[in-house]
Amino acid sequence: MYQYSEFDRTFVNQRVAHYRDQTARYLDGKLSDDEFLQLRLRNGLYIQRLAPMLRVAVPYGTLSSKQLHALAAISRDYDRGYGHLSTRQNMQFNWPAVADVPDILQALADVDMHAIQTSGSCIRNVTTDQFAGAAADESIDPRPFCELLRQWSTSHPEFEWLPRKFKIAVTGAKADRAAVGVHDIGMRIYGTAANPASAEIDIYAGGGLGRTPVLGALIRERLPVQHLLTYTEAIMRVYNRYGRRDNKYKARIKILVRALGADGFKAQVDAEWAHIKDSASKVPPEELQRLSQFFQPPLFVEQPDNAAALADLRFANPNFNRWLTHNISAHQAPGYAVVTLSTKSPGVPPGDVSAEQIDAVARWAAQFSYSEIRISHEQNFVLPHVPVSGLFELWQQACAMGLGSHNIGLLSDIICCPGGDYCSLANAKSLPVAEAIQRRFDDYDFQFDLGEIDLNISGCMNACGHHHVGHIGILGVDKKGQEFYQISLGGHAGHSGDAPQLGQIVGPSVARAEVCDVIDKILQVYLHNRFADESFLNCFSRIGMAPFKESIYAAAA
Repeated sequence: MYQYSEFDRTFVNQRVAHYRDQTARYLDGKLSDDEFLQLRLRNGLYIQRLAPMLRVAVPYGTLSSKQLHALAAISRDYDRGYGHLSTRQNMQFNWPAVADVPDILQALADVDMHAIQTSGSCIRNVTTDQFAGAAADESIDPRPFCELLRQWSTSHPEFEWLPRKFKIAVTGAKADRAAVGVHDIGMRIYGTAANPASAEIDIYAGGGLGRTPVLGALIRERLPVQHLLTYTEAIMRVYNRYGRRDNKYKARIKILVRALGADGFKAQVDAEWAHIKDSASKVPPEELQRLSQFFQPPLFVEQPDNAAALADLRFANPNFNRWLTHNISAHQAPGYAVVTLSTKSPGVPPGDVSAEQIDAVARWAAQFSYSEIRISHEQNFVLPHVPVSGLFELWQQACAMGLGSHNIGLLSDIICCPGGDYCSLANAKSLPVAEAIQRRFDDYDFQFDLGEIDLNISGCMNACGHHHVGHIGILGVDKKGQEFYQISLGGHAGHSGDAPQLGQIVGPSVARAEVCDVIDKILQVYLHNRFADESFLNCFSRIGMAPFKESIYAAAA
């Protein structure tokens, strides 16, 4: 993973010192709430419904054991002993005191971390595939390109005050685990690790969820990688110049792309790019080679063939067999596996992890995964480089810490925003709905029979729970002060390799007490109509919305 230079450390420590002074002036009454607002947002501090919330940047979701131990210590020393994994591969603390935030930022800086640009109208954390550098279906590791974008975009003087927040996602694998189609800019990279300077990039622009969900438009195919920054800069300049600033609900780049049309937007970008394509932002091959050196795979130890022993363990331990079936993904290196540690179990808010669990994952990473950890978009931990010979021991330890659930990709692996329990923007609560669904459908055999189902919940139209791209999406809405929930079906983010798809709204929203019954009706329609081994998405595509709508609303009619 990327290692800070002295320049990086000096830069981050200077930011901490600046913010410490700004906080002191605010607490002394020398800065008003409005004056302090943008200062704190640029350092990741929100004021939520009940308390401040600090969002820590985890660039492209990659952490070391040392860094994760530091996050555990921060959760104990400055919060309530837990952290929250976000869908953008970051970690959030929900109860820090405003006065303590400079000390938290210094604790982060001490392990080469920060909270810069995790909020505000700027380029946010660049995200990627949580299996990057390990996945068997990967053609090129996208993280060096993410790091290039991160360094370019951090405190970029031209793009620190955009019309609205801006999100970039990058993938280098066949399966799009980064959901590039629903980002302001999405990038799909083609190439080989042996020669990153020869890589080419497809660029998508204008995607996004929220109040107006839109899929990104392909505006440039096979862009030579030396123009990664110049072309991105051209997009940013067009957006910065023409994006609306009079209405925050119409300020995202997706509104501009829709207004101009994909071809019209591309023409504007290409005209701007013609002026700057050979500027100082053009990436020299040696810089890509330099960054790629930080992301070389570990020196894997050759593993013995233990297929027979593993088969015996699977036969003797049914839950271990289930865990291997759902939580293990194919690795590039023979004898190794990618392990996803589920944070989803009944009674625990999705993505919430205790300090003890955080420390445990850091220890397991050091023991089993070359001290490397990832945070997934689904709010789980990932250990990317685990020897197959260590899987049983890791599973035993994970079960002892409440992180051994064998449900990745199943109904109970719910993506869920904090909702009305924490967020001041939410129209309805999300966490109680997620818990009710998990408890109602906790039977593993039933979930296994259903197959892969992504169920995503958002507490408001900002869509932090990505409900638009859930196979089943749930959106909390307010009706005259009462919480109701709108259901959508058929969405997906493109993980299967197909183009992403936005979900279709079933019909009128339902009361919270009815949500589990509605989900049950949806599942029963699927089970009744599917062909053998047909997935939920394929079944929905084949039979359409009508049978689901009829089942949900027949009694009311």
